[in-house]
Amino acid sequence: MIRGLMMGVLSAAALALSAAAFAQQGHPTAQEARAMLDKVVAAVKADKTKALDMFNRGEGGFRERDLYPFCFNISDGKIVAMGNPNTKGLLGMDRETLKSGTKGLGLDVYAAAQKPEGEITEVSYLALKPGDDPKGWAPKVSFVTRVGDLGCGVGYYK
Repeated sequence: MIRGLMMGVLSAAALALSAAAFAQQGHPTAQEARAMLDKVVAAVKADKTKALDMFNRGEGGFRERDLYPFCFNISDGKIVAMGNPNTKGLLGMDRETLKSGTKGLGLDVYAAAQKPEGEITEVSYLALKPGDDPKGWAPKVSFVTRVGDLGCGVGYYK
């Protein structure tokens, strides 16, 4: 009987640990996206050139699962950092050309970055989820803020 009880407790513990590990492997949360944006802002303020390089390389903790930063120039809207390794082709592109589903994502993100520095805006849109059916779009939210002469953001899937 004690052996059976021990096996039950061990099985429950293993199941709980597996669920926690799976949650960490899944899509990041809003809190994780916001925490990364705070880290992005601090890195840009400390050394903009180094920060943009780290964002583009996905180094320094700036790429976790499908969580990554993006930045663009406030002056001309050109994308200068894109942490997503699947969208490196967007570097140098004007934010006005970005689309999401049927919506002009770039315009919404650019407008969010026009607010006073330190103000964070949530921009909602549809995006393809990594590993999902390429015809399917999923709700996504990016936290966007102005950092000096850059607009930067980090998004998560809802």
